[in-house]
Amino acid sequence: MTRHEAPPRQIRRTWNSRSVGSRLQNQSFHFLLLIGGLRAAYALLYPVVAWYTLFRPSVRRRGSYYLTHRFPVRSILGRLSDSYRHQLELGKALVDRAAVGLLPPGAITATLRERETLLDLLREGRGLILLISHVGSWQAMLPALSLLKTPVNLLIQREEGDVDRHYFELRGEDCPFRIIDPRGYLGGAIEMVAALKRGEVLCVMGDRVFGDSRGVLPVDFLGAPAPFPTGPYKIAAATGAPIAVLFSVRTGHAAYQMVLGGVLRIPEHAGRGALGYRPFVESYVKLLEECVREHPFQFFNFYDMWAAAPGETGG
Repeated sequence: MTRHEAPPRQIRRTWNSRSVGSRLQNQSFHFLLLIGGLRAAYALLYPVVAWYTLFRPSVRRRGSYYLTHRFPVRSILGRLSDSYRHQLELGKALVDRAAVGLLPPGAITATLRERETLLDLLREGRGLILLISHVGSWQAMLPALSLLKTPVNLLIQREEGDVDRHYFELRGEDCPFRIIDPRGYLGGAIEMVAALKRGEVLCVMGDRVFGDSRGVLPVDFLGAPAPFPTGPYKIAAATGAPIAVLFSVRTGHAAYQMVLGGVLRIPEHAGRGALGYRPFVESYVKLLEECVREHPFQFFNFYDMWAAAPGETGG
């Protein structure tokens, strides 16, 4: 950086992944799953979601940012109904995630579409980046990744005090994946590149940002600019790894389908700055937008994505 350049602006993180429920509430659902299965847990879910929707304005507000962009014209009752349906889908996703860990195998089915396509991408020998999103339940898809017969690395950040547990924690098992913390050195970039160089799978979120403005681009999403990270595309350009955009959507009772939205290939010389990756970020956002239009109540980014979109930067 020269003396005339401004330092990169840090992006203030406006979201967290902690559950709004208490530990006791989570344990109540776990108890019902164990004694009565999914139907018993769902039976409790409906009145709990109704209570949160009616009497917890903060919960409605968390979902309103997305819902007002997805459904810009709504009556007051329509907005209340949207909020209830949105929270109910989230609740089912959380119950299903717990069921993967607490109930016998097969209680939750996750179908991996285009498995052979993903295997073909892995056979290229450059590793594979799975660009996933907060759609449906990405946690429910994790066991199905064993079908790829390849070590899996997850770039995720666990929140302090979060009471939610992954399926392997509920089973009392060791984590079957390697966790890469984005708060580590260089955002975990060295570990991500190393995993891909070994020909492994790297799962990265495409719809939330960390770090400074150099790693972010504002892209139109549901009618207004929102910030999206460029990191996955930079890693792909550096390693030659293909990017598979994967969505895990709930298709019915205890059933999920992992849909391959598309495959992105980032050229090595896409650009040193964020702007060179704009076409690829836009391709991902277009696929995300198509998914949430088809499954409007399964997008679970509960913060104002559009409030802090940075200006264009070539840094």
